Amino acid sequence: MSKKKAVIRSDMTRAQWTWNEMKKNKVAYLMVAPYMLLFTLFTAIPVLLSLGVSFTDFNMLQMPNFIFFDNYIRLFLDDDIFLIACKNTLIFAVIVGPASYLMSLMVAWFINELPPKIRAVVTLVFYAPSISGQVYLIWGTLFSGDAYGWVNGTLLNLGLISSPIQWFQDADYIMPLCIVVALWTSLGTSFLSFIAGLQGIVRAMFEAGAVDGIKSRWQELWYITLPSMKPQLMFGAVLSITGAFGFGGVVTALCGFPSVDYAAHTITHHLDDYGGARFETGYASAISMVLFIIQVGANKLIVKLLSKVGN
Repeated sequence: MSKKKAVIRSDMTRAQWTWNEMKKNKVAYLMVAPYMLLFTLFTAIPVLLSLGVSFTDFNMLQMPNFIFFDNYIRLFLDDDIFLIACKNTLIFAVIVGPASYLMSLMVAWFINELPPKIRAVVTLVFYAPSISGQVYLIWGTLFSGDAYGWVNGTLLNLGLISSPIQWFQDADYIMPLCIVVALWTSLGTSFLSFIAGLQGIVRAMFEAGAVDGIKSRWQELWYITLPSMKPQLMFGAVLSITGAFGFGGVVTALCGFPSVDYAAHTITHHLDDYGGARFETGYASAISMVLFIIQVGANKLIVKLLSKVGN
């Protein structure tokens, strides 16, 4: 019977076979149709339109003119602020992306070992900063530039400084502080997905691993835990990468826009500047396409690295 099916399938074109499979599983396709429709309308089509607009001088007021690669040439050869934004974005992504990812995984692994009742409370404690609307108020109060800021007040009382430090107005402190704030708020959705993945591992696999020679918790983590939750690892990696490269809200809330001497000016800030303030939509689209390509490349790299887990 299977040979007959194989022959029939080989006689069909790929399009015919796909259409037959869709008819067989029409209920499943109807279930995912709303999501696919929204994804196509609000993600896929805008990306394609942005790619096309990036080759024009569209400014929201006049009809766009096709200018080929002028926007991209201007970005990399004429726009010094964009190069600063690229450097700051990469620094932030290289530090915050992997650090937040590993921190989320390690904290989730630790919480998973706790009793169920305690686990629920600790999960809420760690997850709360990522959903709190008062995060920037807390850090703004801690590092306030006057003597009433907690950090400045403590340092003054200890005699370590003679005058208050303008933390978010000093280019030497802006990036480190923003990185710390970003890490503090990084235990978000990826953190919850890791906990879900750990909860879904069959306990019998650990017993089988012990029989096969696994002798430590680290070996158990590498050869059993991580391979069993690869979908959650991939999901968390995508969120971490997107969050790291989309860094911008932290700086704007704490340091204003733009930051002093562009010390923490990122690609998203540059995009907001030209797209939201100057209405140079063609140029802003070129900036967004560069960011999109960087994110896709980073995702490809992460997929390749995660494929080696457990090998």
